[in-house]
Amino acid sequence: MDLAEVSEMEFLSRPGGRVAYDVDGAGPLVVLVPGMGDLRAAFRRLAPELAGAGYRVAAMDLRGHGDSDAHFPRYGEVETAGDIAALIEALGGSGPAVIVGSSMAAGAGVVAAVDHAAWVRGLVLLGPFVRDVSGGWIPRLLQQAATAPWWARATWHAYLPSLYAGQKPEDFEAYRARVAASLTRPGYARAFSRTTRTRHVASAARLGRVVAPTLVVMGELDPDFRDAEAEARWVVDHLSHAATTLLMVPEAGHYPHAQRPDIVGPALVEWLRAVCRDG
Repeated sequence: MDLAEVSEMEFLSRPGGRVAYDVDGAGPLVVLVPGMGDLRAAFRRLAPELAGAGYRVAAMDLRGHGDSDAHFPRYGEVETAGDIAALIEALGGSGPAVIVGSSMAAGAGVVAAVDHAAWVRGLVLLGPFVRDVSGGWIPRLLQQAATAPWWARATWHAYLPSLYAGQKPEDFEAYRARVAASLTRPGYARAFSRTTRTRHVASAARLGRVVAPTLVVMGELDPDFRDAEAEARWVVDHLSHAATTLLMVPEAGHYPHAQRPDIVGPALVEWLRAVCRDG
């Protein structure tokens, strides 16, 4: 799919602003949620495959990102979980949904799966941040300084290639430029900066209470974790009440769905068939 090729955009009204999304396909509902600093176009390879496999696919932007508004009073995984649940409810003719959350949005997916369990039939965690794994307050202060609104665009533009360790999409540079351009609009660098302050206390506290079937997907080269496989297995071990599957993706960093859609797409379709059949 070309970067310019998108479904018709719609908006979900939320307290403080609107969240942008688009929908394609028909069938059981799957909601795709990108991570911090990302756009719903991050699913430009995955969404068409899921729609073609018989699913109604809704891809949303985070608040303060992409085509969503950038004047929300609060940002974080709890707020994002509320946005996800509200979108599922708004599209509720398809019944409960499978949430596919990347990075920070994986934590939001965990929160939604517990706090809004009636709306969630399955959960996919891509490169999941579901607990705080930083090295303490000094690294956090350095991160906050580096992502201050004044230079957030430049910092993220420079850092993004390292998160794509391994294979990069053929259109990576075009997508990278699109992400950087999105942060030049008034208010969006500030919204991104506020999102980088997100903590994962809420998702960590709820992880053991998830009951929905869960697929954990981690790139073997994910640079956000000292040991990507160990972090993935920690997540699996703490999803103690959920039927959990782990997929480690070779030649992929923090965005396995964008880097190796040839692996993640078919695996996700197969997993979805089982979940939606059983659900």
